[in-house]
Amino acid sequence: MDKAAKIYVAGHTGLVGGAITRGLKKQGYENVVGKTIEELDLTRQQQVEEYFAKEKPEYAILAAAKVGGIHANNTYPAQFIYINLQIQCNIVNAAYLHGVKKLLFLGSSCIYPKHAPQPMKEEYLLTGKLEPTNEPYAIAKIAGIKMCQSYNREYGTTFISVMPTNLYGPGDNYHPTDSHVLPALIRRFHEAKTAGSKSVSVWGTGKPRRELLFNEDLADACIFLMNHYDGNEFVNIGTGEDHTIAEYAGLVKDVVGFPGTIEYDTSKPDGTPQKLLDCSKLHGLGWKHKTTLKDGIARAYEDFLARFGG
Repeated sequence: MDKAAKIYVAGHTGLVGGAITRGLKKQGYENVVGKTIEELDLTRQQQVEEYFAKEKPEYAILAAAKVGGIHANNTYPAQFIYINLQIQCNIVNAAYLHGVKKLLFLGSSCIYPKHAPQPMKEEYLLTGKLEPTNEPYAIAKIAGIKMCQSYNREYGTTFISVMPTNLYGPGDNYHPTDSHVLPALIRRFHEAKTAGSKSVSVWGTGKPRRELLFNEDLADACIFLMNHYDGNEFVNIGTGEDHTIAEYAGLVKDVVGFPGTIEYDTSKPDGTPQKLLDCSKLHGLGWKHKTTLKDGIARAYEDFLARFGG
């Protein structure tokens, strides 16, 4: 990508889009554009097409999505499938119609079957049943991958897809019930520390294994792929390492400085037993993550304190 090219980042205020926008500017890309949801409703086809016709971006990064943890996916399944399908259809088609040179679509590791072999290789897509708690969201993301591949085949576009693992970092959603595991733990331990509680309750058994990637590392990987990858097959983005929820809880406990104990609420669902990505394709292209887990959690907690008070 030329440093002066106009790059549209859909979802530029979110956890992923915000990190990508900051990463692009840090690397010297001077013409990065985006619109808030109040300024541009990405679920409305006419608004999206009018925006592309007016702005004429040369490149597009589709980081906008409705996202959430187990509770949110279980509670709002219709919203998760409808909103994500609408956003994807509108932006991918508008990018084609208005001659975008290259588009990057961000999916999610939940696209893989619930019991896929670990670590999960890209070719495991659609080889088994999905995790029921987030099936509508996963189906929307799978549709996005297939849409990009189909446009490439029929129209000769260069629309690439990436599948990031679980993310965390500055700009995350810390909602008490609708957030992902790491921000939920940060909020829970911080509030327990502030309230002087003796223990913190963590959902599930603590045994499921998860892979976490710092959002600024994801941004760096996306920019790298925009410059070095034109393939039709999607690419996993992660660390290639995973830990149990119990281990993450212990790390957050230490970073926050909570002196009490951890209890596990086994009445709550665990979700997928393990989600570890095989990142050999990405590593083979020459990219690896830089942020350690401890440093990343410390920076995420700093962001939480800055936004919600210490």
